[in-house]
Amino acid sequence: MTLPSGLTPGIWLLDMSHSEIGFTVRHAGISKVRGRFTDATAEARVGQSLADASLHATVKTASFESGDANRDGHVKGPDFFDVEEFPEMTFRATGVEGDGEDYTLTGDLTIRGITKPVELEVEFTGVAVDPFGATRAGFSAECEISRKEFGLTWNAALEAGGLLVSDKVKINVEAALVKQA
Repeated sequence: MTLPSGLTPGIWLLDMSHSEIGFTVRHAGISKVRGRFTDATAEARVGQSLADASLHATVKTASFESGDANRDGHVKGPDFFDVEEFPEMTFRATGVEGDGEDYTLTGDLTIRGITKPVELEVEFTGVAVDPFGATRAGFSAECEISRKEFGLTWNAALEAGGLLVSDKVKINVEAALVKQA
């Protein structure tokens, strides 16, 4: 499987200042709430083909923010991420398929010490050299998971029926990787 146009062999590291890792979950059955993580690392090792590539990412759970301090405290606590006991989430790629701009990246996602396989739909958005001489590659990725499968089971019943927080969570990643010299 050939490499996307402009992506060259080597080590590529996540530039978190130009990236975003977040998720969306339905709240009270009527609205979507978004959260994001501000501290993450990732290393992609690109070989001569995509079959030779590897990717490992780590997200610090304490870096979660949603714009609401009370919600952030609850989500960081034992009902959800339990950042004291589980300070990191990880993703390790196990394979990639596709060509051109669209790919499917398979891998193992670990949240709260529970590892499950996931498939991310990935769009390769290109390679560019910035004004400072760094070579950057861009990717957009998303997938949907069941939070219950990762031990995120807290919920509250609504008076009118249903639950406060949906089981389905959409993970969204906008990643800029920088090639290392």
